[in-house]
Amino acid sequence: MENLFNKDELKFADILLPLPLDALFTYRVPTDLLAHVHIGMRVIVPFGERKITTGVIIQLHQQANPAYEAKYIADVLDEQPSITPQQIELLFWMADYYVCTPGEVLQAALPSGLKLSSESYVQIHPEFSFETSRFEFSAREEIILEKVKDKAASIPELSSLLNIKNISPIVNGLIKKEAIVLVESIEEKYKPKLEKRIRFTENYLLAENLELLFKRLNKKPKQEEVLLAYLRLVNVLQDSSVNVEGVQKEKVLAEEVSASSLQKLIKDKVFEEFSIEVSRFSDFTEDVISPKLSETQIETVKEIHQQWQEKNTILLHGITGSGKTEIYCHLIKQVIDAGGQTLFMLPEIALTTQLVNRLKNFFGDALGVYHSRFNENERVEVYQKVLKGEYQVIVGVRSSIFLPFQHLGLIVVDEEHEVTYKQQEPAPRYHARDCAIMLASFHHAKVLLGSATPALETYYQAKQGKFGYVRITERYSGTSLPLIHLADMKLEKLQKKNKGDFSGLLLTKIEESLQKQEQAIIFQNRRGYSPSIQCEVCQWVATCPNCAVSLTYHQFRKAMVCHYCGYKEKHPTQCPSCQSKRLSNIGYGTEKLEEELKIYFPDNQIQRMDLDTTRNKKSFDQIIEDFETGKTQILIGTQMITKGLDFNRVQVVGIFNADRMLYFPDFRSHERAFQLITQVSGRAGRREKQGEVVIQTSNPNHLILEWIKEHDYDKFASHELQERQNHDYPPFSRLIEITVKHIDFKISRQASEFLTSEIRRIVQDVKVLGPGEPMIGKIRNQYLMTTLIKIPRNNGKLQEIKASIKKLIQLSKQQSDFKNARFILDVDPV
Repeated sequence: MENLFNKDELKFADILLPLPLDALFTYRVPTDLLAHVHIGMRVIVPFGERKITTGVIIQLHQQANPAYEAKYIADVLDEQPSITPQQIELLFWMADYYVCTPGEVLQAALPSGLKLSSESYVQIHPEFSFETSRFEFSAREEIILEKVKDKAASIPELSSLLNIKNISPIVNGLIKKEAIVLVESIEEKYKPKLEKRIRFTENYLLAENLELLFKRLNKKPKQEEVLLAYLRLVNVLQDSSVNVEGVQKEKVLAEEVSASSLQKLIKDKVFEEFSIEVSRFSDFTEDVISPKLSETQIETVKEIHQQWQEKNTILLHGITGSGKTEIYCHLIKQVIDAGGQTLFMLPEIALTTQLVNRLKNFFGDALGVYHSRFNENERVEVYQKVLKGEYQVIVGVRSSIFLPFQHLGLIVVDEEHEVTYKQQEPAPRYHARDCAIMLASFHHAKVLLGSATPALETYYQAKQGKFGYVRITERYSGTSLPLIHLADMKLEKLQKKNKGDFSGLLLTKIEESLQKQEQAIIFQNRRGYSPSIQCEVCQWVATCPNCAVSLTYHQFRKAMVCHYCGYKEKHPTQCPSCQSKRLSNIGYGTEKLEEELKIYFPDNQIQRMDLDTTRNKKSFDQIIEDFETGKTQILIGTQMITKGLDFNRVQVVGIFNADRMLYFPDFRSHERAFQLITQVSGRAGRREKQGEVVIQTSNPNHLILEWIKEHDYDKFASHELQERQNHDYPPFSRLIEITVKHIDFKISRQASEFLTSEIRRIVQDVKVLGPGEPMIGKIRNQYLMTTLIKIPRNNGKLQEIKASIKKLIQLSKQQSDFKNARFILDVDPV
């Protein structure tokens, strides 16, 4: 191969592979590809003995790697780079900050449709024949040889053929007998959507030939109908150039003509059939409108622009219903008019449904949507349209920060306080809000963080002057914030005003609103029917065999399900411990609330919005549409319903159980309770009339509930920040959480203790808590132990500390007893 290259032109490329490896890999660039390779392009490269995978060019140079003989790049997949310089910067920043590998970030960043990998195929050895082979073959081996003698077959095909899960021993045996060889096949995962069309062949564009054709078909009325249908849809007699694009085949068939007659005309070369690549997303056909702002909003926009002169990131702290979305839209339009692109980030897919419909009215086809409910092909199409600049606005969830913006001018992070912006599994465990701020800095763009209940870290940074700070204290409609009632469940039960676990006050308020043709939302952050099943005699509880949690009963599925590993089993008819049939459903999930409310309000339509009812791609849309149009009067939901949804007729909101949020064992529990309750309360009374909220609690005197009732975020934040400072929690420190997992509890504990003691010994100026067993100490048959490290905010050695911890994790993995333990490092856990 060496003689194929001119040594003066010999080039090397450092390739990043989407694998959990720290290093870049150096490959040679073949002479015929020298003119075609650029940084940011995807390439196909061999990796290992047989594997072929996709990588991205990070650097081009003339220096070979002395550690190994560089292999050759097999092919270049792009005509233009698929990864922008800013994406590459973000990718390496994330790997550095979140202490993971660049390959793990690339794996998360690229849609799977843009990552090619090889699949092993079995084909007959070119020199093999049964007659001359010196080996004997088993019946299963003969089945494989018969299958592949004329055509290669994949490993999964052969596994299915033999009905054996692991056929590696059989395949390896045949390789040793020189009967078969393994080859690698690469397929492009992305498939563009093609639309079948028809048009006249060139001969029939001449009027005289068309006239002769009609005469010839005079006695074939069905074929004549096809011709007339085409001419109605494509007027080639007036302008023959329109024939080039032709018409969709299905549009012609929609004219109620014979499909067989159309096929006959195609066969006779009257028409030709062809395909064109089309978008998977429908065009917006209505007129685009401009957002109209109130006087308060106009002043807010001016203040944002003034503060952007000095600060690139601004916190927009506006109460619920203050019209933040209209402000976002106005600012986005200004960016588009200046030739820039905007990323509009949302915490939940559920939010995109309603908001996209509103934003389409403002931005039309300039708007694209990006989230995980899209299939592979849809995600690749959005990615490529952003790269080409066809989309000026992207509405997306956290993964949208990885899109290849060319002219990014603004990032809006709506509901910036939401924990769903944080990626949990797998690595990179990034926070999309913080990554958005970094991405904006690489593009020299602006950032607007919006929330009615900002994260305390964000609020603190704004108050300290690191971020700009703009406040809106009145609602867009001019109505007051909702009136909040605290329903004392202890007192209600004593006075016998309650019905089950519903307070009389909440049921009364729901009934009053329904009588006025208004709607109600009930919030309960537990899906399923009941969180656990318990025996009344021996107190046995149904638990998951793989996790340290109780099984949640789902009545609709008639099964008890683990929400951590997916394990499920049937509801028992009797207690497996004492055989008693007295089994009780303990606690309330959204299913049970729905069942009971249907008893109390039998004449009204009640619907649930949780993970179980929104698994289908279109189910979000349907639930929201039914509620918007008034088809549904009561909507029960988990935290999906707390985030930015806007309904005209919601007058009552019920918080079914505030205590569970307030007393959750986590230093952020009060902050999350305040945010969740305030956000869901904000769905009430968003138009002319003041809404009402009923919060069910056993402790109506709780300080957090008092501040929620008074709508006083500042008092809450001041108190909570003082508590955080007293105990060295964010924003006054940075946290790193290390979780050790192993199938043996003893090894998990020992590995965690070893690592923690090494951190205490080596790493200076930090506080180390643990190791300890987390609240859920076993998940998917892995026992968990956690260590929390607090790093003072003013510590200037953050990167050194992270590097030391990373080395100590590697040291721990090298211990023979801990080699199978998993060490998970989470920077800025939430």
